Amino acid sequence: MKTIRRIAYSFILGLAAAAGVALAAPPEEKVLNIYNWSDYIAEDTVRNFEKETGIKVRYDVFDSNEVLHAKLSAGKTGYDIVVPTAHWARLQIDGGLLRPLDKASLPYLSNLDPTLQDLLKRVDPDNKHLVVWLWGYTTLGINVDKVKAALGSLPMPANVWDLVFDPRYASKLTSCGISFLDSPSEVLPAALLYIGKPAYSKNSADYQDAGRMLQAIRPAVTLFSSSGYINDLANGALCVSLGWSGDINIARQRAIDNKNGHNIVALVPKTATLMFDTMAIPADAPHPGNAHLWINYILRPEVHATLTNKVFYANPNKAATPMVRPEIAGNRTVYLLDADKQRMVVPEPLSADARRTMTRVFTRFKTGM
Repeated sequence: MKTIRRIAYSFILGLAAAAGVALAAPPEEKVLNIYNWSDYIAEDTVRNFEKETGIKVRYDVFDSNEVLHAKLSAGKTGYDIVVPTAHWARLQIDGGLLRPLDKASLPYLSNLDPTLQDLLKRVDPDNKHLVVWLWGYTTLGINVDKVKAALGSLPMPANVWDLVFDPRYASKLTSCGISFLDSPSEVLPAALLYIGKPAYSKNSADYQDAGRMLQAIRPAVTLFSSSGYINDLANGALCVSLGWSGDINIARQRAIDNKNGHNIVALVPKTATLMFDTMAIPADAPHPGNAHLWINYILRPEVHATLTNKVFYANPNKAATPMVRPEIAGNRTVYLLDADKQRMVVPEPLSADARRTMTRVFTRFKTGM
């Protein structure tokens, strides 16, 4: 029946076009397909949207930009909302993989912080395709007591990245567990900054230098994970994780809630990369109207605040800040001080050649070859 209706509607459209008459698009089915990062939404976000709109949500998760990008590049994902990190989204915009927003359908766009909107324009001119979901930064999370015990007489370094990139520190910490994100686009920028190179270098030799540094500490790395490290850090199976700021604060809260005695802390490094995760609509999304309803729903201050309250990433919604729990709004590892923000690097899109080089270097690091 659906196929017959589509054929009939196409026939009517043809007749209307011939007569110079415009027809409204047929109503969308009450379905919305979302593809988002794991552990990145409040418990009631989907449920409340479904109750309010009558739209049934299918919610799937991924754990790396590489996975999402591969699906979008292949096409026909069936997803209506995806959540790429901004510099990956730029590649998708340039490749025609994302649909321009209908801003007239998004009245709550006015709630967004103009400073963050201006930063986003570096990858999405005129904010045409992207809306920030949440933001954070790549950093280290540590189990304070386990790290102190493993280091012994060796003092904490002035540069926190020494913990994982300097063999003197990493060799000691392997005894209590070191994890790295399983993502070349997150690990290599941190490594490049550590050796004094641009985080998003266009020079192949810089990546080779970073690779040599990583190979020296490879024996100390016990886990590559972009999601499971949260629980491992929270329950004491790891003492250091190279991860995302919000995930580390989730681990901290889980340890507190479980009363297991593990003191988990997100560090604020002198140099790191900012992370803007964004809502976007694939070019071939089957339900773009419903996607716009979802984006506008998230932009309501009370909804955006619940995301931050659950997952400990800052939101871009200036109207939502009063609704964020005070202990989170005042946590300077979640909402960075201006001085800390100024030291952070805004991610840049890379050419296909640079991404291939980055992937090859990371693969050699991960496999130890």
